[in-house]
Amino acid sequence: MAQLPPGIHFITLFTRDQRYRAFIFVLTFLLYASFHLSRKPISIVKGELHKHCAASTEVELHSYKEYATQSQPVKKLPNESQCGWEPFDKNNYKQLLGALDYSFLCAYAIGMYLSGIIGERLPIRYYLTAGMLASGLFTAMFGFGYFYNVHNLWFYLVAQIANGLVQTTGWPSVVTCIGNWFGKGRRGFIMGIWNSHTSVGNILGSLIAAYWVSSCWGLSFVVPGVIIALMGIICFLFLIEHPKDINCSCTPPSSSRTYMNGTNRFRVQKPNLNTKETSQSQSPEMQQLLSDNENCATSLNINMPVSEENRNGTSPISFLGALRIPGVIEFSLCLLFAKLVSYTFLFWLPLYITNVEHLDAKRAGDLSTLFDVGGIFGGILAGIISDRLEKRASTCGMMLFLAAPTLYMFSAVSKMGLEATIVMLLISGALVNGPYALITTAVSADLGTHKSLKGNARALSTVTAIIDGTGSVGAALGPLLAGLISPSGWNNVFYMLMVADACALLFLVRLIQKELGCRMDHTLFKEH
Repeated sequence: MAQLPPGIHFITLFTRDQRYRAFIFVLTFLLYASFHLSRKPISIVKGELHKHCAASTEVELHSYKEYATQSQPVKKLPNESQCGWEPFDKNNYKQLLGALDYSFLCAYAIGMYLSGIIGERLPIRYYLTAGMLASGLFTAMFGFGYFYNVHNLWFYLVAQIANGLVQTTGWPSVVTCIGNWFGKGRRGFIMGIWNSHTSVGNILGSLIAAYWVSSCWGLSFVVPGVIIALMGIICFLFLIEHPKDINCSCTPPSSSRTYMNGTNRFRVQKPNLNTKETSQSQSPEMQQLLSDNENCATSLNINMPVSEENRNGTSPISFLGALRIPGVIEFSLCLLFAKLVSYTFLFWLPLYITNVEHLDAKRAGDLSTLFDVGGIFGGILAGIISDRLEKRASTCGMMLFLAAPTLYMFSAVSKMGLEATIVMLLISGALVNGPYALITTAVSADLGTHKSLKGNARALSTVTAIIDGTGSVGAALGPLLAGLISPSGWNNVFYMLMVADACALLFLVRLIQKELGCRMDHTLFKEH
């Protein structure tokens, strides 16, 4: 008998259920990375839509006007002006570019509240596929403006609004799907790795857009649009919404050991000699991810196994019902300000680097990816810390507390040279994106499977949409405020971001106090 190839031998080390989980993990990672990949081009192309020629000195302006007068009849292209792409070539370009960001993000915020409710009532695979195909169309539509020589602002605004609406199909769908497949054990760490799709998508989007930005910026949108549409087809062909859909044959756990993870850390469970009661007390949150004894017929944090009848028959939770879950309002408002900071960097960082470091649009776009590299490590670090401490709010609060002074340092140090900018981009990316990543993944999953839901597995999509939708309000406000404030100086933009971080921390104070109080009670209990 021939020896198995090493790769095949490695695959056989895992069970069928473990292989399916790994596949869903990778697939949903790539699916949502393509969403962020398609959102990034606008921030890269801003430096090309307005080439900042108005920032020259009076002498340079005078020389430029003389040169333009002589060379314009020969050199001027039919589809662009000397200062960029009309209508973004005027002195009010920052307000116009801010309007593009605001139109996308405002539509995204409004649509997100509806998306979770709709998503719970439709098959995830169809819903997500339709959203990705539509996202590809409207992303490419912005780039068509270059090829068809469109200079009407409303064309670009409509493309942004439509794209913002259809992109809301992504987040509630992938979080619900990954939630169906994975238990709560080490959720912060696993979802910290999984949530790096945000930064990976931003990095790939930046590199793809930067490749064509100087030569043909229309392709900076068309290529990402084609990529997300192709990923939509892959979603339709391969996405499995729930383990029950493929007759997951895992058996319920037989061990009576209690793992004190997450919100249940301080619950004291006395030994129970009754086998029936012991088996019922076990829940998927007590099991490690990818373990053979995990009950695949259940979803995240549900105390009783969920039958097929229960999964399909349970009524979706209402919007107000989701708001009544403890912690949803606090984390939603915290995310509003945390996402305000993150998305201001997402949409304005390349232009800031262009102005401060005097780099062209391509080099500025490449350099801005370091912020997302830092975000990858920040998300994973936040997950590890929150798992170890088993305190989600305290972990977010600690990173937010450190982020505010770091932003002040970034605004000062970035003017000292390229090397200092690189270091501060990595540190700022980790501290800014860490809380954002933790809240949108592990915290949302915790709250979407809260014990007050009594096993209603269909609430996760609505809870996720409420939290991310509220955060998207901040995501819409951040770039808009940056566009309005930046003409008075970039320092004022950073002051605004520091205030936003402080507000995010403020909304977590009550939850942090509650976590610390539980810790003290647990310590006193052990001493007695």
